[in-house]
This record gives sequence, C-alpha cells and structure tokens, in this order.
Amino acid sequence: MDLLFVADPLGTFKTYKDTTFSMMREALARGHKVWACEQSDLVWRRGARVVARSARAIALTGSSGKDWFEVLAEREMALADAHAVLMRKDPPFDSEYFYATHLLQQAEREGARVFNKPAALRDHPEKLSILEFPALIGPTLVTRDAQAVRAFHDEHRDIILKPLDGMGGMGIFRVGADGLNLGSIIETLNAHGTRTVMVQRYLPEIAQGDKRVLLIGGKPVPYCLARIPQGSEIRGNLAAGGKGVAQELSARDREIAETLAPVLAARGLLLVGLDVIGDCLTEINVTSPTGFQEITNQTGCNVPALFIDALEAAIAA
Repeated sequence: MDLLFVADPLGTFKTYKDTTFSMMREALARGHKVWACEQSDLVWRRGARVVARSARAIALTGSSGKDWFEVLAEREMALADAHAVLMRKDPPFDSEYFYATHLLQQAEREGARVFNKPAALRDHPEKLSILEFPALIGPTLVTRDAQAVRAFHDEHRDIILKPLDGMGGMGIFRVGADGLNLGSIIETLNAHGTRTVMVQRYLPEIAQGDKRVLLIGGKPVPYCLARIPQGSEIRGNLAAGGKGVAQELSARDREIAETLAPVLAARGLLLVGLDVIGDCLTEINVTSPTGFQEITNQTGCNVPALFIDALEAAIAA
C-alpha cells in the first residue's frame, strides 16, 4: 500500500525516539511504500484534487543521523491516490495547521482516507477536550478573567496555570499557597484579559509521573510512559527534561482509557495520547501523539506494530 505521511521535515527527525519514524520503519518492513510530504506541500486548485506537490517515496539507509532516509522517487501526488494519509505534523496547532485540516477534509471528499480524521483533529483541542469528561478530571477552570483565577487559587491554594496552545510543557506555572507572583503570571498568560487560560488544582502525584496512555484503534496499549519530573522541575514533559519510564497501566489508567477509547475511535481518532496524573485525566492529545519507541524499547511491547495493524484494519474496513 502507498502510505503518505504529512510530517515535519524529515531531516529534523530524531530517529532514536521519533514516533513517526517508528511508524514508517514498521510500514516499510511490511512491504508498504512510504511517501512523505510537509504541510506546506498541500495544494488545491479549482477543477483538481488536493495534492502534495512534492511527495517523496523513501527508504531507510540505516543511519541514525540526518541522512537516515534516501529518496527513491519524488512527484506530485493526489492525496486520494494514497491508500492512507497520516497527519503527523507536530504541534503547535496554529492557523496553518487549522487550514491544513480543511485541505485534508477536502481530500476526504475526493476519496482520501486520512488518519486522524481532520474534523476530529479540529474538534479535539488537546487541553479543552477533557471538559467533555468531567468525572475523569481534577478541579479545572477555563477563563480569561483574573478574578476568577484568584478565586480558584483561594479555594485550592496550590494550582497550575497553562496556556491553551502550549506544547511540551511550555508556559506552565505553579503557584503555591503563598500566591507568590500570581498576578504577574496571570498577566503573562491571559495578556490582560485577551487570552483564555486553563487553571487546575496541582496534583502532587506528578512526582510519580505524567503518564502518557496510548489508545490505538479504540484499544489501550497495555503500557504507558510515565514522564517523571527531574530535580526542582514540576513538569514531566520529555521536552522539559522529564525522564520517561514505561510501566503497566494501573487499574485507574485502564478505567480512563477504556472509557474514552470507544468514544474517540468512533469519531475517527485512530491514535490518541491521554495524559494522566494520579487518578486524573489532564489532556487528550490527538495531533501527533508520541512515546512509541520508549515504550517498545523498555517493555518489548511493539507499539509501532500495534499501530500499523490498526491502520491496515482501518484501510480494509
């Protein structure tokens, strides 16, 4: 099958940990043809179909550096001519990403099979999607209003504030009972009332890790990746220096995963990354979930194989 990956520039991949690379490697090992393009390559014109103007068929070289791939062919490709299109552009979910989902949705109208489904990508912003499942989350506030944030702090005393468009732990602040710098942090994040922020009660279980629980094809992967903060850092994100430790799902992890898996799969989300701290769901990641290689290397559970299995089944359905 021809699989077209819409991704970041291939030369930027850190192949020792990149999840998209692990998907490509597994697909190639099964005899599928892997094509790659960038979000900027997507083009539509009246009277024609959505195309990737510079789709490249690739093979692996065995190198772990920037030359990890070789280009076998390069051409314009209509997305509907691929057996599957995988949207794997990393965040941020900015205007260009938003526009790309509309081009991908047009490609769907022309017959393309896109994973994750473009409309579902738009409908599930990664911070706000948890609001649909209040029984699974901790105390949470979404607001622009500084006084509402202060009242939330008065109630819970130890809180986390974060922007709705952040990634990799960027822009996350903790404010303890003394309220030190709360005003300045609010001003920084809400830009004097012009930007919406999320505020949550601090969960001390973060010391045991911010767990990434993967859902593939409507089923939980049996292992998660606990991203454990290091030193004085409060963030477990690997991009912020957290240590990734794979571990079996706890009973609560599985409960959360099995509650969400069928709901999200029915909406066209083949791959989802849930973030869980302690007993609480904190985010639902749908744009470009990661963690495949860390879990596979530490447990022997072949997560890329589980994903390609689910992709092949979805294409055949």
